[in-house]
Amino acid sequence: MKKKWKRSHHHSPHLHVVMDRGRVSAEVDRVRPVYLSPQDATTNPSLILAATEKTSYAKLPDDAVAYGKKHGETVDEQTAWAIDRLMINFGLEILKIVPGRVSTEVDATLSFDREATLAKARLSMINEVGININEVGISKDRVLIKIASTWEGIQAAKELEEKDGIHCNLTLLFSFVQAVACAEASVTLISPFVGRIYDWYKKSAGRDYDGAEDRGVLSVQRIYNYYKKHDYKTIVMGASFRNIGKIKHLTGCDFLTISPKLLAELANTEEIYKTVLSAAKTMDILKTSLSEKAFHWQLIQDAMATEKLAESIRKLAEDGEKLQKLISDLIRAA
Repeated sequence: MKKKWKRSHHHSPHLHVVMDRGRVSAEVDRVRPVYLSPQDATTNPSLILAATEKTSYAKLPDDAVAYGKKHGETVDEQTAWAIDRLMINFGLEILKIVPGRVSTEVDATLSFDREATLAKARLSMINEVGININEVGISKDRVLIKIASTWEGIQAAKELEEKDGIHCNLTLLFSFVQAVACAEASVTLISPFVGRIYDWYKKSAGRDYDGAEDRGVLSVQRIYNYYKKHDYKTIVMGASFRNIGKIKHLTGCDFLTISPKLLAELANTEEIYKTVLSAAKTMDILKTSLSEKAFHWQLIQDAMATEKLAESIRKLAEDGEKLQKLISDLIRAA
């Protein structure tokens, strides 16, 4: 008999589940019957690249290629249009399945260019809202623009939120200083990376950490408590989990991004996960403010955050280049 992931009658976990995947329907259907059915979803070039290799999604890159050829003159222009369209196509497929929002990523190579990030985000939103989303009756409020948590990215997000009403998901967040800057910018959502922080400390210390002492878990707990203490409205979305043991130490967090594999494991456990995090109004946490200089100085003092941020941006950029080559080859062959 299939076991279910139970809620405690006395301490029901607040668990807003976000699916971390470019693959769409099968994974959602597999977990839809259980309590933790995904409410939102997130994509990035790495996930989209993996998804394009699935024959079941062949129509999406094909449509993107046709769109690119129609709107661009050179192969490079056609490829750029096609990739934008492909990201939109996957986002739309996801929005047909989940009731909440989807995050779509800005090119990682723009992570240190505020103006280029602004331009790309605005173009993406115009494309999504003007060309696709209105056609299927989906509000722009269901789309989050995903931007790396560099100083430039955070400042771009601040302007997008304030001047354009474009909601942003600040990703690749590995440190408290990044979280503070995001809160001051009043961004919609942040994605602190639990698993990647854990990986770094495990490798550095040469030993494992359980959930209670996991530095990734502790980082999210600190950020969550700081936000709630000082009434920041930015949503904290814990991401990048290595096992379900880490998740139980963050129940009560605003959102959690969980892979289909771990969702399936949660669906088949009888363990009761009680709420761990709650609004920490009584905690003695001082409020801080950051200049650009202070942000950069504090960030480079954190070896883990500095290394993981650079590594993650490089990885996304590499996968973006692979996706670009794939689409470019398809355009040339069409």
